[in-house]
Amino acid sequence: MSAYPLPAPAPAGANRPSRRQTLRHWFDTRESGAPLDPANADRIDWLRAAPFIGLHLGCLGVIWTGLSTTALAVAGGLYAVRMFALTGFYHRGFSHRTFRASRPVQLLFALIGAACVQRGPLWWAAHHRNHHRDADTPLDPHSPRVHGFLWSHMGWFLTRRAFRTDFNRVPDLARYPELRWLDRYDIAVPALLAAALCALGAALHRLAPQLGTDGPQLLVWGFFISTVMLFHATVTINSLAHRWGSRRFATRDDSRNNFLLALLTFGEGWHNNHHRFPGTARQGFRWWEIDLTWYGLRLLAALGLISGLKPLPARVLQRTER
Repeated sequence: MSAYPLPAPAPAGANRPSRRQTLRHWFDTRESGAPLDPANADRIDWLRAAPFIGLHLGCLGVIWTGLSTTALAVAGGLYAVRMFALTGFYHRGFSHRTFRASRPVQLLFALIGAACVQRGPLWWAAHHRNHHRDADTPLDPHSPRVHGFLWSHMGWFLTRRAFRTDFNRVPDLARYPELRWLDRYDIAVPALLAAALCALGAALHRLAPQLGTDGPQLLVWGFFISTVMLFHATVTINSLAHRWGSRRFATRDDSRNNFLLALLTFGEGWHNNHHRFPGTARQGFRWWEIDLTWYGLRLLAALGLISGLKPLPARVLQRTER
C-alpha cells in the first residue's frame, strides 16, 4: 500500500462505493466527497479499472481486422497529435503554466488531450503537481524507488485514492467550467473518437475500397492500439525515466535524461532537466536534445495561438553534476 497522508479515519468498509456507484463512475467521475476507507484506498479497484483493461484487450481485434497502410497512418497521426496535446498542454501548459493560451485554444487542446484516455485535465494536472512536490518520496504515488516498476508504471492510478481529483491543487484550472466538465465526464471524448473512427472506416470502405480499410480496422488501430501505445509511452516517464538514463543535475529525486524516451514522448524524456527547472516550456536544454513539443509550442506562438513561453534561465545550466 502507498504511504499517502490518510483522510479522517472511518470504520473499515464504511465508505467503500457500492457496485452501482463504481459502474456509475465509469461515465460520471464525480465523487461523493466522503472520506476514503483507509483499508481500501490504495488497493486496485478492479471493477472501476475494467475499462482500462478492456482498452488493452481491444488491441487483440487486430487478429481479425488485419492491417492496412491507411490504418497505420491514422494510428500514427493520432498518436502524434494526442502526444503533443498531452506534453504541450496537459503537462507544460495546465500542470506548469509555462505559457498562456486563449480560452478557445485551451479548450481545443484539452479536448484533444481528453481523447488520450488519461482522464481529464484537472485530474492530470493535480496528480502531476503532487508528484513534483513529493517526487521519489513515500508520498509520491508512482515512484519506482518506493513502489517498484509495475506499480509506478500503471498500478498506482487504478486505486480508489488515485481516481479522485485533488481540486485543492488546481484552483486556477477549476475556475473553467468546460475543463471541469471534461474532468467529470472523461469518457465522453474517447467514446466520440471511437465512434468517429468507426464511421470514417465504414465510409472509406464504401467510397475508397482501394485503401483496404473499414470501420473495425480503424477502430482497432486508430483507437485501441494507438491509445495503448500512447499510454505506455507516457507512463514510462513515471517508471523508466526515474531509473534509466543519465543525470546532468543533482536533483533531490531520481529523475534521468533518456534520449529514446525523449523521442517517444516528444521531449518528456529529458526528465532530469525538467525536474531541475519545471518552470520552463522547454525540456531539451541543449540544442542537440530533441524536444518536439518545444518546437510545436514555438510554432503555435509564431502563429499567435499561444504567448508568453517561459524560457530557460541561463543560471539553470551553471550548476551540473558533471
